[in-house]
Amino acid sequence: MKRLSALLILSLIFTSCSLFKNETYAPLEVVPYVDINKYLGKWYEIASLPVSQQEGCNCTTAEYSLIDSSTILVRNSCRKDSITGEIDDVEGKAFVVPGSNNAKLRVQFFWPFRGDYWILHLDKDYKYALVGVPSRKYFWILSRTPNMDEKLRNELLDIAKSKGYDILKAQITKHCN
Repeated sequence: MKRLSALLILSLIFTSCSLFKNETYAPLEVVPYVDINKYLGKWYEIASLPVSQQEGCNCTTAEYSLIDSSTILVRNSCRKDSITGEIDDVEGKAFVVPGSNNAKLRVQFFWPFRGDYWILHLDKDYKYALVGVPSRKYFWILSRTPNMDEKLRNELLDIAKSKGYDILKAQITKHCN
């Protein structure tokens, strides 16, 4: 496993893991329901409020496949330092939070640590999504394609802002096309 992926995931987990913190945050509304089977597959990161270890990541993707009715295999990857750089990837699992209608997941890349993954906005056709953590420290705009119309991207950034995220620190992801 590559250093960047390990640091990225550990940072995300430590900042949102209830094992280390007992913080409460302002309520954060998620989508009412997620059809896990429609959510599976490859997603491209369009923009993010990233953890510092994501620095230098390009062509960032997340791929989800079903393990069982409440567990998803997660594979995150990016190209380090340029769109032709070395591939850096990591695999983990995501677990559906009971009672969340599949809109809240707990992601685990290193046992026993799990981090939040909440689906905050989702296109009715599952073409794009806004995902974040309840602390409002990190969010990701995801799309089924590596390119997104700037107007739509800005609308999703506005949604993130309305939910309390600092979009001024957001970064646009470069893709390999």
